[in-house]
Amino acid sequence: MFYYRKVIPFQRNFYSIITEIELLSYDKLSKEEELKIKNALGFFKRVNINETIKNITINIRKEKKLKLPDSLIVASAFYKNAVLVTNDKQLHNLNNLNVITLEELKDLN
Repeated sequence: MFYYRKVIPFQRNFYSIITEIELLSYDKLSKEEELKIKNALGFFKRVNINETIKNITINIRKEKKLKLPDSLIVASAFYKNAVLVTNDKQLHNLNNLNVITLEELKDLN
């Protein structure tokens, strides 16, 4: 069994624009919650969709049959060579992707 613990340097934290859209489009989100999310995202660098991410996304969708938003988020992580923090169990099973859960992230602190 291979187990690793990733240290995530603060200056190298990113989020996909898809994550921002998903977080802020929840219809029951209060103005206060929206502001908190926007403030939290301000500590990270946003990864927008570019030609390379588009092409990686196409390959992921073809090979892994993921939904488009998940494919874009995974492609963004690959593009930035970043650790993906998610509780989505399906994404933890992808090869060649460094993934940790939110709980593991909290344990790093």
